[in-house]
Amino acid sequence: MKLENTGIEDLVLDVRTLTRVMESKGFMLGGSWDYERVTYDYKIESNEENITYYVRIQGYALEGDVDKGNAVIKLMTPLLGRHYYPHGVEYGEDEGFSKDMINKAHRLVSNVQPPAKANQVEQ
Repeated sequence: MKLENTGIEDLVLDVRTLTRVMESKGFMLGGSWDYERVTYDYKIESNEENITYYVRIQGYALEGDVDKGNAVIKLMTPLLGRHYYPHGVEYGEDEGFSKDMINKAHRLVSNVQPPAKANQVEQ
């Protein structure tokens, strides 16, 4: 599900600074990045059997190259997803996320917002 109005949507940061900020808040750069996009995930373990939750923050390069480390990244609306082993992650609104899980996801993203906003690049 989309985590709307978090304050990080549309922020623009240098990819190296962004990665430093995200990792300092427990988000890991996903292995699926490419030359134009980045994905940062925060894994939330669950007591539910074979279920794991993820808060995902994605961005795309406005300029530069992610692989070379010179990209300027624009962040997108964060997502909350549920991983069903072995099938994959679902991000739909109909996943039945608990209010507690939604609140936790918003808190995790809100921890990223101040340092990300403080490190924005001018466009």
